[in-house]
Amino acid sequence: MTVLDTIGNTPLFRLAKIDRNTEGVEIYAKAEYFNPSGSVKDRAAKAMILDGIATGRLTRDKTIIDATSGNTGIAYAAIGAILGYKVTLCLPANATEERKKLMRLYGAEIIETSPLESSDGAYNECRRLVAENPERYFYPDQYNNEANWKAHFNGTGVEIWEQTRHKVTHFVAGTGTSGTFMGTSRCLKHLNPGVKAVLMQPDSPLHGLEGMKHMASTILPGIFDASIADLRLEVGTEEAFAMTRRLVREEGLLVGISSGGNVAAALKLAEKVPPGSVVVTVLCDNGNRYLSEHFGED
Repeated sequence: MTVLDTIGNTPLFRLAKIDRNTEGVEIYAKAEYFNPSGSVKDRAAKAMILDGIATGRLTRDKTIIDATSGNTGIAYAAIGAILGYKVTLCLPANATEERKKLMRLYGAEIIETSPLESSDGAYNECRRLVAENPERYFYPDQYNNEANWKAHFNGTGVEIWEQTRHKVTHFVAGTGTSGTFMGTSRCLKHLNPGVKAVLMQPDSPLHGLEGMKHMASTILPGIFDASIADLRLEVGTEEAFAMTRRLVREEGLLVGISSGGNVAAALKLAEKVPPGSVVVTVLCDNGNRYLSEHFGED
């Protein structure tokens, strides 16, 4: 067994204190920070890199390059270290210091882009570098790579189906690249067409849910299909921060801000759906990489 073999098969936790007033509706959360580099992005990064090797697009003389808001970059850096590939990452300069330090610790080179352009600026800079030196880089392009969402179709969705004993009725998640939402939703709908896919969205373009996209105001990922979402729920930054604090203080789950946003949306949904519903969402990453965001302060 190698470290790569430990990616996936993460636990599913009942949020029994968060859902205590939802009248017969249960909320569960997929603890993706149990992946070796600490986030859900390990799944997609592994799939895209292995696909690159299998198709011959990633060779030993090439550097893995992509745009990231943080977690996929950390996953690329970790897998690059395991497999012996150089990694270069473009990310907004206002990404948390914890994330930058983790990428550098794994050996990745970081190119910081304007914080005013958010993840779109990192994306555009990455594409410029690849266009200038196409032979130098392997560019997975996580926003447009089919292996991204397929990692969740073949992994995350199947795991949720089995862990809920086929009882899941609603899946809730936000979108960055949209791979987790698209792949998991498609899988669950394939297994049971009655499952509802609920898209969590930040409530404005200027939000603090790092890693999440406000789809109405951003470059849409090529793998995103709006028709998969049966419902959209908006969550404010302060709502997400407050839920992140609740998760650590009531459930003992130290997770990041996007996880708080997902659970806040799951709770809003749970208050509306019929008794007997089983709502599942995603805890995207570990909260240790957000401590500088002060979400632990009241």
